[in-house]
Amino acid sequence: MIEKITVVGAGNVGATAAQRIAEKALARTVVLVDVIEGVPQGKALDQWESAPIEG
Repeated sequence: MIEKITVVGAGNVGATAAQRIAEKALARTVVLVDVIEGVPQGKALDQWESAPIEG
């Protein structure tokens, strides 16, 4: 397993890519970054809260 994957860009495509990477357990850590402050944190919170639903 890869230690860390960083996704640059927290828009719809980047957030979806980060979510799929996490769902498939391709890395121990998934990092989401964006030039707009607060966007990655919001997307990460959405993914964290939806994780129990997705399994």
